[in-house]
Amino acid sequence: VQLQASGGGLVQAGGSLRLSCAASGRRFSNYVLGWFRQAPGKEREFVAAIKWRGGNTYYADSVKGRFTISRDNAKNTVSLQMNDAKPEDSAVYYCAADRDYGWGYDELADEDAYDYWGQGTLVTVSS
Repeated sequence: VQLQASGGGLVQAGGSLRLSCAASGRRFSNYVLGWFRQAPGKEREFVAAIKWRGGNTYYADSVKGRFTISRDNAKNTVSLQMNDAKPEDSAVYYCAADRDYGWGYDELADEDAYDYWGQGTLVTVSS
C-alpha cells in the first residue's frame, strides 16, 4: 500500500484548504483511511477517518463541523476539506490506511492501529 499526501500550504485564518491522499497498491474497498496531524512539540493526533465501504465518517471534536473527509472511488483518493481554518490547525498532516476490521471510533482514532502511512504535508494557518 502506498499513500501520497498533497495539498498542504499556507492559508489565512478563516480560509479553506483541501488535502488529498492518493492510495495505490491494493483494492481499498475494505479499508479505512484516516488523517492525523502533528504540530511542533506535540504528539500526533487523530483528525478524521472514513471507511471506504459505506463511506462512514468520523471526526475529532476539534474539527467537527469545519473539516470534511470524503473519498473518490474512481481516483482512489481520500480528501480532507478544511474550512474555517484556525491557527491551531497548523501541523504536518498525514494520511494512514489499514484494513477495516470493524473498528469503532476508538480504534480509528488510534495511530497505532494503522499499518500504512504516507509522507506528511505541511499546513500553516496564519492569524
